[in-house]
Amino acid sequence: MGILDNFEKGLERAVNGAFAKTFKSGLQPVEITAALRRELDTKAAVVSRDRILAPNKFSVRMAPADFQRMSGLGPTLVDELTQLVQQHAATQRYQFAGGISIALTEDRGLSVGMVQIDSTTVQGSVAWTPVLDINGKRYPLGKSRTVIGRGSDADITVDDTGTSRRHVEILWDGSRAKVRDLGSTNGSQLNGSPVKEAVLEPDSVVTIGRTRIVFRVLAQAASGGQPVDRHIDDATQRHDMGGFWGPSA
Repeated sequence: MGILDNFEKGLERAVNGAFAKTFKSGLQPVEITAALRRELDTKAAVVSRDRILAPNKFSVRMAPADFQRMSGLGPTLVDELTQLVQQHAATQRYQFAGGISIALTEDRGLSVGMVQIDSTTVQGSVAWTPVLDINGKRYPLGKSRTVIGRGSDADITVDDTGTSRRHVEILWDGSRAKVRDLGSTNGSQLNGSPVKEAVLEPDSVVTIGRTRIVFRVLAQAASGGQPVDRHIDDATQRHDMGGFWGPSA
């Protein structure tokens, strides 16, 4: 029950706040996520002992009235759905043939409150992009050295009096990321422990002052489209990244 409990908590976080106020009746975002999860579980196919392939392209069909309300959230809802699909796939050790694509579509044959999922497996190469999530904003790591702090001369400026002007730097060599404290007054933490310098694994959390910096690796389908979060939970998934992460040094 632990995996399911964690997943349900993720669903609650996704639909609270703005989502909950927007959808007081009709189809709920949590129902879409539950339908996507069922689709993954139903269509997942065991290819070999170490490989369970799940569909990666989804069409979410709903009634016109529901479609109008859902579309009003713009890309935010699709981003949340994509992240939760990725989380469920990681917990179940499912793998994808390419980048994830989720499209909301209108179906006049469906009644309000109903949702139908069509899914397929689309082959495609996947590129991996490192990013930093800071205070709700996403910053791609395009440089070999990115300084973060409250000073205007930092590459990423944070509005946090608990941070130094140049607090930490994120180093990127094209295959691996590191965090390095720049002699800050209050120090830095990595996943809750003090850190001076360390390799960043996917989903690592660097804390400076009151600011959380989440290092993520995003999967981008070669044909384009929105990148999606890729959670690396086991040796099999690391192998799929083609050695993107080498041994820690």
